[in-house]
Amino acid sequence: MSRNKSDSSHPRRAYKKELRLLQIALVNVHRHIIEHGHRVLVIFEGRDASGKDGTIKRIVEHLSPRETRVVALAKPSEREQSQWYFQRYSAYLPAAGEFVLFNRSWYNRAGVEKVMGYCTDKEYMSFLEAVVPFERMLVDAGIQLFKYYLDISRSEQEQRLAARKNDPLTQWKVSPIDEVALEHWENYTVARDVMLKKTHHKAAPWIVICADNKKKARLNVIRDLAGRIECPDKGNHLLIPDPDIAFPYSASRHTVLAY
Repeated sequence: MSRNKSDSSHPRRAYKKELRLLQIALVNVHRHIIEHGHRVLVIFEGRDASGKDGTIKRIVEHLSPRETRVVALAKPSEREQSQWYFQRYSAYLPAAGEFVLFNRSWYNRAGVEKVMGYCTDKEYMSFLEAVVPFERMLVDAGIQLFKYYLDISRSEQEQRLAARKNDPLTQWKVSPIDEVALEHWENYTVARDVMLKKTHHKAAPWIVICADNKKKARLNVIRDLAGRIECPDKGNHLLIPDPDIAFPYSASRHTVLAY
């Protein structure tokens, strides 16, 4: 998207202007989803403090609340732990005309549960074997499924986690998992690499977002997402993401994630 000279000297103004244009495109896409009864599911995963909350907030800000749901599940209950693993997530899948965003998802099992020892090795391996067929089943049933992994550098995560503790408006985000995130940095890196490699598939590919710059990450997620949903009125010229910030996962580009 082009920027004039005045905008380039005022980054915040340029960001707001671009965000508004992209949100208008999203509203057009959402209207199309509602009118034609499409079912859209978007999954957001990433390291702690990678910007999932802020990105989701900008996506849903101007969408119809009646047909939009953000799902951020808490720790499973004892009853839920006894269920088929995907069962509690299945209850939140979109119906006709609905746009659903998962702020973390069934991929908890491949990330925090694996790293923190909240699941057994058998449960972990079973998940990796089952998740791709499960997602293909959803896509075959007509659900449009999009998956985003927001990644940040270790230094950026350290700064953001420290800022959370000191800001009274974000202290609610601090959790025991956050407290040990940096200690387990390498373990999370290994878990991330395995997850992306094993669960990136044609029906639901992973889109990796380099998210050290929050604003650029948000804009490029919206560009990519709105561009992938079929809609004749969205203005495709606005919806080309920066390939250095948003790109499909591939083993050949693995070094991009190393930081």
